[in-house]
Amino acid sequence: MPADTAYQTQGLSAAVDIRIDRWGIAHIKAENQPDAFFAQGWNAARDRLWQIDLWRKRGLGLLSADFGAAYVEKDRAARLFLYRGEIDAEWRCYGSNAKEWTEAFVAGINAYLDGIDAGEHELPPEFAVVGTKPARWQAVDVVRIRSHARVNNVDNEIRRSGVLAKYGPEADGLRKAREPDRPLKIPDGFEPHEIPAAVYQTYLRATEPVSFGKDTTQADATSSELIGSNAWALTPERTTTGRAILASDPHRAHQLPGLRYMVHLQAPGLNVIGAGEPAVPGVSFGHNDDIAFGLTIWFVDQEDLYVYDLNPQNPDQYRYQGGWEDMRIERQTLAVKGEAAREIELRFTRHGPVLHVDRAANRAYGVRTVWTEPGTAAYLASLNFLQAKTIGDYENALKGWGAPASNHIVAETSGKIARFTAGFIPERPGWDGTLPVPGDGRYEWARLHDPLTTPRVKDPDSGWVATANQYNLTPEWLGEDNTPGFEWTDASRYRTIAAALDAKPRHSLDDVRALQTSYHSNQAERILPLLSAVPRSPAKTMLQGWNLSLDADSGAAALFETWFQRHLAPAVLERASPAGLQAYAAISDLALVVDLLTAGDPRLGDRDAMLAETLAAAWEGTHARFGSDPATWRWGDFHHAYHPHDLSDLLDEARCQEWSVGPQPKGGSGYTINNNNYRLQDGRLTLGVTWRMVCDVGDWDACVTINSTGQSGNPESPHYQDLFPLWVRDEYVPMSFGEAQIAAETERTVRLKPGA
Repeated sequence: MPADTAYQTQGLSAAVDIRIDRWGIAHIKAENQPDAFFAQGWNAARDRLWQIDLWRKRGLGLLSADFGAAYVEKDRAARLFLYRGEIDAEWRCYGSNAKEWTEAFVAGINAYLDGIDAGEHELPPEFAVVGTKPARWQAVDVVRIRSHARVNNVDNEIRRSGVLAKYGPEADGLRKAREPDRPLKIPDGFEPHEIPAAVYQTYLRATEPVSFGKDTTQADATSSELIGSNAWALTPERTTTGRAILASDPHRAHQLPGLRYMVHLQAPGLNVIGAGEPAVPGVSFGHNDDIAFGLTIWFVDQEDLYVYDLNPQNPDQYRYQGGWEDMRIERQTLAVKGEAAREIELRFTRHGPVLHVDRAANRAYGVRTVWTEPGTAAYLASLNFLQAKTIGDYENALKGWGAPASNHIVAETSGKIARFTAGFIPERPGWDGTLPVPGDGRYEWARLHDPLTTPRVKDPDSGWVATANQYNLTPEWLGEDNTPGFEWTDASRYRTIAAALDAKPRHSLDDVRALQTSYHSNQAERILPLLSAVPRSPAKTMLQGWNLSLDADSGAAALFETWFQRHLAPAVLERASPAGLQAYAAISDLALVVDLLTAGDPRLGDRDAMLAETLAAAWEGTHARFGSDPATWRWGDFHHAYHPHDLSDLLDEARCQEWSVGPQPKGGSGYTINNNNYRLQDGRLTLGVTWRMVCDVGDWDACVTINSTGQSGNPESPHYQDLFPLWVRDEYVPMSFGEAQIAAETERTVRLKPGA
C-alpha cells in the first residue's frame, strides 16, 4: 500500500483519516463517533481479515460450509451456546451507543470486503490456501456469539465428579485445593460418577480454537484456570513521576496472529487508545483522556452442569418437579462443503443447552451458564467505559459487564486508583456449584447478585492495588449460600507483585516495566530454603547461588524447572495422593505442591531425603537435556517462543517457515509475572503474556506497549511479525497519543471518503 492512499466507501458520513505508525498501530481520526468505529472495522479487516472471518464462522457454527464434514460437530456445539434472548435487552447492557457503534463497526468490515470485490484490496493469502472467501457481517453476529471467552467451572465439576467416584471425597483436595477451605458437600440426589467424555468434548468443541490439518473432532483439555493476567496501579505518592502508574498484561494462548489488536479512536467526545480483540469494536485495555484501565480474569463460578433423568418411555423428556418436562428441540440445516447439507439437532432444557444424551444410562447432561443472560458477549461491555472520565463513571459502567468475570484496575489523572470486580454471579441457595447437580428442580439459581456489590478497593492506604487472578474474596462474600467461587489460580504472580510494590516507597516507570517483565520465581523463593538440611552437592550449590530469576540464559533456571516440574512436584503428589489420582486428574495443582512442601506435610515422609533424591535425579536429567558442562546450560535452549501459523499443517515447508514466527529463546514459566507457560515435552510456549502496557497516567505520550507478534495478521504485511523481536527481548514501543507524537511516528495515512 502506498504511503498515502484514499478509498471511497459506502457507509461513512464524512472523511476519516487512519494514520498508521511505524509499529502498525492505527490512529483513527473521525468527525463523529460512528465513523470512527466504521474505520475501526475497515482497518481490522485490512489487518486481520482471515482471523476475524474465522472468529465469526467459528462462533456462529458456520465452519462446515467452508471446511467440510470434519467440522460438523464443532458447528453444532457452537450453535448450542449462541445467545437466544431478547436483542434489545442485550444491546442495553453495553451502553447507549453500543448498537450504533457495532453497526458502524461491521459496516466498516463489509465495506472492506466490497473493496476486495472491486479489486481495490487483495484477499489475504490464507483464503487461497483453503479455498474460501470471507463473508459479510451483521451487528447481531458480534453480540450473539458467546463461546470465544470461556467462563468457569464446568471443567472442574466434571473432573471432581470422576475423582470422587474413583478415589473418594478426601482425594479431591489433592486434585485442586479449595479457597476458601471448606468441606466438600455432595448435593442430595447426585451420585458422583465418571461423566461421559462426550460432555466435556462438546463443551470444548464450542470453546476451543479451530484446528486445521489435524484431528478436528478432538480438542485439547486445556484448563481455563491456566489462563491468567496481571494488572496493578500505584498512587502518585508511590511513584517518582508524581502521577499514578498503571500496568496491565493479559495472558492468553500464544497464537498467530495474536489475540490482541491495538487501535486509537478519535472523534468528538471520544479519544481512547488500547488493545481489544480485532472482531469486537472498541478496546478493553488502555486509556482515554482521563483514565487508564486494565483487567484480569476473576475466577468465580458462572456455570453449572445439570444431570437429568430421562423418561424411559420418552427420552425427549426429563424429570422436573415430580413430573416430566419436554426438551426444546431445534432442528437446523447445516451447509457442508463437498456434500449435501446435513440436518442437526440441538436440545435444550429450561436451564440451557444439552451437551450429551447417554441413552445407555438414560441420562442427559446440560449446562446452565450466564451466557444465556443479556450482557455476556465477551468484552463487549468495554464499550460502556470508553468515555468514562472518573473512577466512579467506570464503576457504574460495569453494571452491564456479565462475562468473562473480571478484576478491573483503574487509575485517574487525579491520582485516584481502584480495583473492581465485575461479572454476573449466580446465587445458589443451599449448594455451592462445585459439583454437578440433578436437573430436577432442587438446584436452581435464585438470582444474579447485584453487580455493584462485588468486592472492590478504592484509594487503599497501601497506595497500590493489584490483581493476578488470585483468591481475593472479602468476608461478606464467604457466606454459606453466596461464596462465588472456590477454584483460583496459583498466587505466585500476585505474591511477587505485592512484595515488589511494598519493597520501596516510590516506583519509577522503569521499575514498573522491570516488574512487568520479571522472571522471578516465587516457587523457587519458597522451596529453595528447604535445601538447607540437604547434603551439599553441585546441584544444591548451583541453586543456592542463583538469583531466583528464570532468565533465558540461566543454567540454574534450567536446573530448577527440570527439578520442580519433572521430579519434585510429581514426587510430592505421588506421596500425598492415592495411587493413580494425579494421572487421572490430568492437571497438577503446583500451588498445592509448594504448600505441602513448606508445611512439611507428614504424608511426604522424609522430606529432606525426597528433596535430595529428586534433586540428584534432576541434575542427571539436566545433564541429559542441556549437555555435560553445567556452565553452558541455558534455560532458553529448551524454553522457547514459536508461533506457527494456524494453517501450518496445510503449507509446504518453505511457506510454513515464512508464515511462522520464531523460534527464539524465552525466559520465565507459567508462574512468573512475565508469564510464559510451556509444554513439558518440548519447551514451546503455549500461553502467557501476549500484550502489555504501562501508563504514566496523565502523561499519555509516556505510555508504552507491545504485542507478541505484530499488528497485522497478513503474512505479506511488514507488520506481521515486526514486534516479535522486541517482545522476545521484553522491550516496548510508544503508545502515541498526542498529535505531535502521532505525526512523528506516522508511517502512512489511509483516508476513507464517503462513497458516491
